[in-house]
Amino acid sequence: MRRNAVVRVIVFLMVVSHLGAKAGHARPNPPANKTRVAIVGLDHDHVWGLLKNLEAEPEAELVAIAESQPALVNQAKSRVPASVKFYSAYVPMLDEAKPDAVIVATSNDRHLEILRECAKRHIHYSVEKPMATNAADAREMEKLAKQAGIKLMVNYWNAWVAPSHELFHRVKDGQVGALQKIIVQYGHQGPKEIGVSEYFANWLYDPVKNGGGAIMDFGCYGAEWAVWLKGRPKGVQSVAQKLKVSQHNNVDDDATILLEYPDATVIIEASWNWPHSMGMVQVFGPKGSMVATKNTLSYRPADEPGKKMNPEGEPLVLSALVGAASNPVSYFVDCIRHDKPIEDPLSANLNVQVMEILDAARESARTGRKQELR
Repeated sequence: MRRNAVVRVIVFLMVVSHLGAKAGHARPNPPANKTRVAIVGLDHDHVWGLLKNLEAEPEAELVAIAESQPALVNQAKSRVPASVKFYSAYVPMLDEAKPDAVIVATSNDRHLEILRECAKRHIHYSVEKPMATNAADAREMEKLAKQAGIKLMVNYWNAWVAPSHELFHRVKDGQVGALQKIIVQYGHQGPKEIGVSEYFANWLYDPVKNGGGAIMDFGCYGAEWAVWLKGRPKGVQSVAQKLKVSQHNNVDDDATILLEYPDATVIIEASWNWPHSMGMVQVFGPKGSMVATKNTLSYRPADEPGKKMNPEGEPLVLSALVGAASNPVSYFVDCIRHDKPIEDPLSANLNVQVMEILDAARESARTGRKQELR
């Protein structure tokens, strides 16, 4: 039976906020002082949105930024309070500024290295997706974070929009029945075409620093959706291509990944070659289907004889997410201050599986053979 949108948002907020400690154990009181946050790296364009989130978060204080490139430092200085200290290297910043947490916005190949230093100092850690360039690094990150007792969060934009969580809850409630097919289409015209900064582009098109091209940049979203909704697949097949031959890029710009389950199939279409931005997930089951974008969610029940249906279904009423559910900084800070675990799809455990899928996808693209996941 369909719940109304207000009830669903309340349920989601309860999940995200992890209300209620284990029976018989009271939750620790949050610290009186603000959570001290530092930024490591400015060469990931997502950082500018994160700075806006930090500015608006009443329980956090940005205390320091580590970046070696003068142009990026100057750009940041115009956007942050004068009290923020700047460092050319992040290790001295960790030792001198003593943040409670860091937000990492660097190339993917640096994620493990930075977490090692944070773990030594018991500093909580949030990083932009994907978790790393390979599964071995991701597993090491998860291990180090557990040993140090620090929070480890992997940030995806689709975790902060209502359609994603409404779809998740409706799937788990059985509204479409047992999932039989998921189709994820994420991407855009390409980093160069949409005008990312030269600093961002310098590592996005680097196979070592990024780990690949579109298969990493947008394939991770498809793997994230698959594990979040369906769990770990048993097989992975993929094709990765360089369609923009005139650009002479060293990484793929279009990838299709097929995930096999005993009772379902997931198709991931990740591209830097769409004619426009794409961010859509479709789910299908015997009872119906749903389509989620950044702003909308539609539901189509199984066909009834003689009844005409909108191919994507009818739009559902959604309520905006608020508080800790509404953005990555508020959520990360809330988990730190109230000692809550990082939940899926942001958790280390889920994202290790994402990286295992991407490893298998790249190997399948290289060899032309299906890869089995153990």
